[in-house]
This record gives sequence, C-alpha cells and structure tokens, in this order.
Amino acid sequence: MKLVTYSRRGEEPRIGYVEEGRVKPLAEPGMSMLDFIEHGRDPDRRPAEDGGVALEEVKLHAPVGNPGKIIGIGLNYSDHAAETGAEIPEKPIVFAKYPNTLAGPGDAIRIPPITEQVDYEAELAVVIGRAARNVSESEALDHVFGYTNCNDVSSRDLQFSEGGQWTRSKSIDTFCPVGPYIVTRDEVPDPQDLSVRCTLNGEVMQDGTTAKMIFPVAQLISFLSQGMTLLPGDIISTGTPPGVGVARDPKVFLKDGDEVTIEIEGLGSLTNPVQAE
Repeated sequence: MKLVTYSRRGEEPRIGYVEEGRVKPLAEPGMSMLDFIEHGRDPDRRPAEDGGVALEEVKLHAPVGNPGKIIGIGLNYSDHAAETGAEIPEKPIVFAKYPNTLAGPGDAIRIPPITEQVDYEAELAVVIGRAARNVSESEALDHVFGYTNCNDVSSRDLQFSEGGQWTRSKSIDTFCPVGPYIVTRDEVPDPQDLSVRCTLNGEVMQDGTTAKMIFPVAQLISFLSQGMTLLPGDIISTGTPPGVGVARDPKVFLKDGDEVTIEIEGLGSLTNPVQAE
C-alpha cells in the first residue's frame, strides 16, 4: 500500500492511500501518519467509503510530519566511499537530522546565505513501524513499517569545516525532502535489491543499487537499536550511492532554479525545486 499525507485547498492535512491514480482517505481528519503507524486504523474513526480524489488535485506533504528521530548513515555504499577516497567504515557512521529539515514533494529546497556548496544525495529511507531495542538482524525487518525516497541534502562547506559539522550541515531547514509516499513493507520484499537514481535538471547524476550497501537495512536497524530505542515513525536514511556533486570534477552543487528528482525502484519519484533564500 502507498500511504500519503495530503491536503486539498483550504483543508487540513490528512492521511490516505494511493490507488489507481486517486487518493482515498485512511482515517478521519485529525489522525496523523505517526498516529496511524503506531496505532493502526481506528474503527471508530474510519471514514465513509468514497472514490477519493485525483492525485493531481491534492498537495502531498512529507509522509511522516513530525518523527521523533531522523537518523542518517554516512558512507554506506562501497562505490560511494571509493569515489570520495574514504576508507570503508568498520561500523556505520551515524548522524542526526531534525524534523525542521523535512520537506514534501514539490516543496523548495531553500539555500541559506551560510552555505555555497549544497549537494544532493539520493537515499532509501526506512520508516520504523514498532519499537525496536536490542533487536537482532534476523528480527530487524519485522520492525519496519515501510520505505520511502529521501534526499539527504548536505552543505559540504559546513560539513568539512568548523571541525567537521555533519549534523549542522545536514539539518538546515528543508534539507530532508521525503516522499511522495510510504510503501508498506509487504510491497518491498528485498530492500537490498532496489535501484536508486538522482536526476538534476534532467541529467542523471546518481544511478546505483542498494545491493552495494556496506551495512544492509537489517544490520543498520540492529546496530542502531543497541541502546537506542527506535520508535514508530522514526526515519533512517540509509546512505547514498556514487555520483554526488562534491565528488565530481568539476564539482556540482545545487543552485537557485535547479530541479532535483530522487527515484527508488517501486517507491515513486520525489521532485523538488531549489531556491536561494
């Protein structure tokens, strides 16, 4: 099932699902995606059956609007590590992004004056479905609710200055577009067999596969859950394949007027314009 948070003009956002080009409500207004992930469909709040509305007539928002945690993973593709000249990490490199970074499909990635080197990063994002603490790799995927596209937008000049500010450089407002929907776990039988692509102004910049992950999704969930409780709605952005702008010659950074699209196999496409503040 493809789950969305959406709104029509003048209405509050609500949750629904996409079917045959239409968006149909999952619950009455007032239930967030976070509520739905944690508690499921409430029979007392089930909306009356209707035919929904055409997808092009609604505004899609970031599927999970206020997750407790957004966890990023660095250098998690062997071919990406190679293009940057970095050694293969022995354990996952973990950093934080915060809910202020979230943006939905069509929302602008806004570049503030503090940075001049803003990079795209196409990533598979995992949405946690039930609490996970000290879980084994064999149990880890049972705690997944679903998957979605993520653009781990990064300020490279901040990331590699000020003593190495990964979290600051990746937690600027709008620097985490997510969407367009969450595809539930049952429709993604193997998260390690998905193509990952980033297109910038119509040109393919990244074209990789999750098979090249150094630490697969199950291993990441198990690793992160050792001492840190992962909660329903938490998002794990699992790293990016090669082709990022900072590793190119000449380097390519996002600028005002650009349009960037992230597309992961089976998860739809996430397109965002770029604006200078």
